[in-house]
Amino acid sequence: MRKLVEKLNFRPHAKVAILLKKRCVCPAPDGRAPASRAPDKSSSSDLPVTGGFLSSCLSFLFTRNFHSKPASSGVEGMLFYTITDGKDQVPISYFISALRKTGLHPSDPRLKECMENLQQAVNDSAGEVMMDRELFHRCVGGNIVLLIQAFRKKFIIPEFDVFAQKINEIYDRVQKQDDGTVADYIPQLAKFSPELWGMSLCTVDGQRHSVGDTKQPFCLQSCVKPLQYAIAVHEAGTEHIHRYVGMEPSGLKFNMLSLDDEGPCSNKAEKFDYVMEFVKKMAGQEYIGFSNTTFQSEKETGDRNFAIGYYMKEKKCFPPRADMIDALDFYFQLCSIEVTCESGSIIAATLANGGICPITGEHVLSAEAVRNTLSLMHSCGMYDFSGQMAFHVGLPAKSGVSGAVLLVIPNVMGVMCWSPPLDRVGNSVRGIHFCQELVSLFNFHNYDNLRHFVKKQDPRRQDGDDRNKSVFNLMFAAYSGDVSALRRFALSSMDMDLQDYDSRTALHIAAAEGHIDVVKFLTETCKVDPFVVDRWGNLPVDDALQFGHDEVVKVLKDYQQVYRQQEVQQHTEGGHLPKLDNIEGMV
Repeated sequence: MRKLVEKLNFRPHAKVAILLKKRCVCPAPDGRAPASRAPDKSSSSDLPVTGGFLSSCLSFLFTRNFHSKPASSGVEGMLFYTITDGKDQVPISYFISALRKTGLHPSDPRLKECMENLQQAVNDSAGEVMMDRELFHRCVGGNIVLLIQAFRKKFIIPEFDVFAQKINEIYDRVQKQDDGTVADYIPQLAKFSPELWGMSLCTVDGQRHSVGDTKQPFCLQSCVKPLQYAIAVHEAGTEHIHRYVGMEPSGLKFNMLSLDDEGPCSNKAEKFDYVMEFVKKMAGQEYIGFSNTTFQSEKETGDRNFAIGYYMKEKKCFPPRADMIDALDFYFQLCSIEVTCESGSIIAATLANGGICPITGEHVLSAEAVRNTLSLMHSCGMYDFSGQMAFHVGLPAKSGVSGAVLLVIPNVMGVMCWSPPLDRVGNSVRGIHFCQELVSLFNFHNYDNLRHFVKKQDPRRQDGDDRNKSVFNLMFAAYSGDVSALRRFALSSMDMDLQDYDSRTALHIAAAEGHIDVVKFLTETCKVDPFVVDRWGNLPVDDALQFGHDEVVKVLKDYQQVYRQQEVQQHTEGGHLPKLDNIEGMV
């Protein structure tokens, strides 16, 4: 059949490819072909290649007319049937829902052409629009690489829908926090309800999730400081900036943003417009606003900042020819820049992504500027709570009196939390609590070990990856007779009863190979189950009998009796059969 398909120059559909694959006989994990075993009548791999089967496959190929499609249609077709779960057409809403599950948002600039084509199809139709392969081809042609990445789960958070559900659970727990008071030194901050609570995140791949009051604009306030510092370093370099700005907590209430006198910005308006455009680029051109009333209120109540400014001027902390009043005006303007949780999370994600905006791909900040900014955020971004934050959360963050907390998880994602009630040092109560809950559930802390962790979850790992690797390593160690490797696996709390695709355990493999040392370790130390039946209905002792390993047969039969007695005893006592006696017994 394979030759016939090749002659006709067909590109078999995924379903036909699966049928053909099932015709192939795969060796069992012990290296022997399963031909000597009793056939499994229910298995499709044991069906004969009949004329009916052949004609059905060819008929399927002809009706799909694959030979008339371009070469890329094979990839598109596979992606289409992956999204539609094998259906020939689905509602457009189904496609959008599947897209959201991967973390991609319909407003993503990378999907602009795709969404416009879908909207055009909706506008041209009177009723519900169904997406078939033709419409799919028209819509996703320019986004095929991005969508393949998404649906193959190759983004930084592969199981994004599961991750988002856990984030929602954290959000709900944190919402119950009712401590703190809303800042009231200016009326623009005092007007916000203490019940407001929103959280948005954006990964370095542009996966996004929002929950709560995430579209409500609020001022960045002190959250703008790392941004203005990053822009200054990006423009003038680290050495020049740190002639005037320290690298550790100093007691000063703000970092000075100065632009070179020879630069293109010649007045305050141009400087502010320049920074606004820079921030918009960091936010992927999503909402960035300005509150003029907040700016005026900050100027009217900024006596302390003016006092600090004059003190700094007297100590010659400003660059030559810099105007202190203009600098303070500029600072108050920057503090009055408005964002939402959604746009703020993209700013944080740009910092997490080395200065590249994840949803536009634009290189906004230099790597040096991002590195220095995150270092300062980690050491002094949370007022008097900075030390506690670095210890308990272990991630760069910056807070503002508006109730915002900008959190960066380098190389993973950015998070923006917003809730107006503040604690005694001026940090959002809910924002701090969310950060702590996030790090307690996931191994995002800078010093969490990514390889050896028990309680914390790593959302960067795809479900099944760990199990597949464990099965492979376990089976290969049993096949090779490597007791040392098996001992390491057992010490690391691996399930020694793991089964492969043929429902065979490590004990099956060791028994078939005649590795008496492995069999004794698995039975005497690991207390594995000797009554697991594989795909062909065989127990480990059956494998040992079939391949003539008499010594192994004796060990297994003796162990079966002991295991059965312990099982009955444990059942009577209402307990469970212990898997391992103790650590010392394994070494």
